[in-house]
Amino acid sequence: MSFLPYGPWVLLVVMVVVYFILDRRYPEGLARFEENTLALLLAVITLVAFTQVIARYGFNSGWSGALEFQRILFAWLILFGMSYGVRTGTHLGVDAFVRMFPAPLFRAVAIFGAIACLLYTAILLGSAWLQVFGTNTKGGAMLYWSTIYRTGAGLDEMKWPQFMVEALGIKERLPRWSAYLIMPVGLGLFGLRSAQALVQIARGERELMIAGHEAEDLVAEHKDVLKD
Repeated sequence: MSFLPYGPWVLLVVMVVVYFILDRRYPEGLARFEENTLALLLAVITLVAFTQVIARYGFNSGWSGALEFQRILFAWLILFGMSYGVRTGTHLGVDAFVRMFPAPLFRAVAIFGAIACLLYTAILLGSAWLQVFGTNTKGGAMLYWSTIYRTGAGLDEMKWPQFMVEALGIKERLPRWSAYLIMPVGLGLFGLRSAQALVQIARGERELMIAGHEAEDLVAEHKDVLKD
């Protein structure tokens, strides 16, 4: 498959637009998909770690690619999960100070936070656009992933089974681009959720972009129990 210079960007935009449409039409289904995906990633990480401990200390054996596999899954968990955290408002936030502001200033600060997250996404995806401000910057997740895809680099330890290599004539190592695909995808979804949060804050449908209050939520949930 041959990509034009802006091919990866076009594909990312298409993916984000399709995801946005699905989110509008099937919000509950997409929410379950995200939750199940995160639960599956966490379960696989735990299972691989457990089996590696048993294999190493019980049978003096193990899978050489287990550490790299866990590291990749952990990256997927974080980069996919950060957009989920924005959508559900479960990222931890310290907002005791800004809540002392008057309502208009509080909303302005909240909007600034959402815009900052959008800029953060744009810089990490590709920082070449900052050159319009006179900076000498380049690179980003899109350029890094595109380079990996073009060069066909493989992962360090993760390999295809030998019978597949011989039967299909493929490279021995799994392609690195497939594992690192979550970099542009995760940032694209994070940018989408940041934009949605920005609109919601501007409309007054949401207070802050990220402000999870687990302690307060637990107290509210068990207030009847605490009374007893």
